[in-house]
Amino acid sequence: MTDQYGRSINYMRISVTDRCNLRCVYCMPAEGVEQISHSEILTYQEITRIARIAAGLGITRIKLTGGEPLVRRELHSLVSMLTALDQVEEVTLTTNGILLGEQIAQLAAAGIQAVNVSLDTLDREQYRAITRRDGLEKVLASLEKMKEFPRIRVKLNCVPLAGDSQEQWCSLAKLARDREIDVRFIEMMPMGLGKNFPLCSQEEVLRSLRDTFGSEKKADSREAPAGNGPASYVTFEGFRGRIGFISALSHKFCGECNRVRLSAEGFLKPCLQYAEGADLRRLLRQGASDQEIRSAIRQTVWEKPACHQFGRAAEEGTEQKNMNRIGG
Repeated sequence: MTDQYGRSINYMRISVTDRCNLRCVYCMPAEGVEQISHSEILTYQEITRIARIAAGLGITRIKLTGGEPLVRRELHSLVSMLTALDQVEEVTLTTNGILLGEQIAQLAAAGIQAVNVSLDTLDREQYRAITRRDGLEKVLASLEKMKEFPRIRVKLNCVPLAGDSQEQWCSLAKLARDREIDVRFIEMMPMGLGKNFPLCSQEEVLRSLRDTFGSEKKADSREAPAGNGPASYVTFEGFRGRIGFISALSHKFCGECNRVRLSAEGFLKPCLQYAEGADLRRLLRQGASDQEIRSAIRQTVWEKPACHQFGRAAEEGTEQKNMNRIGG
């Protein structure tokens, strides 16, 4: 399935809930947000039907997101349903890690192939300041539990904040030195509450890592799967894992974008920045045929914008929802 610019779209990020057990400062206000009702969220059967139709169009890779996907009950049952689809090659998960240790055995049995854990710091007080919760020990316990499942790839995702200490980033990077884990630094997206934070660029983080670990070298992508996204990877002397950067602002990668997003409410978004897309939930619940849903998906992909315009003047159609509603 290709868009009007010739990009091959084979990756769908599916949000299963807008709810989260953290209140990260760049994602949700301290008091939380008004949650959408369960009746407005797609059922697992509806998600699987959309995934099946999308797989027939060329979507081969699926990542389950939120909110925090593991707060939705029996998520492993959805994983089983998706991994059973013939044309889906990979189902992965992104999580804050709080509940991962409790659920990883069921997820592994259901066929999950990789897990991305969002973790911005290894300092307990700093973790509490960022997330407004005291959950670092549970996340670290989950990472320790993952050692029992060596076939499941693990990546850590850190959103570096301007003003963070070099020590904070280097402490996270040391996890990639000591374990076969990729630690990735993701630039803040200026959406929702993220607009309140200045950009901390790839170059700023990389300079700090060089001061501690020396010069980097480009990682050989043949050594480990690069994943579905646009991360670029480097490594340092003595590292078992890799250091990745996802830098949508300082190193724009729209020309290689291969993804679409399905919100928990069933709205298919071809680009993170814009509000345009297709209301697949409405089609599902009005009794649309597979062909009608297929046409809506194909049309949405075809109309995928050429690129985001973050950093320029606001435009009509710009997405106003927080990331917990869009899907991380």
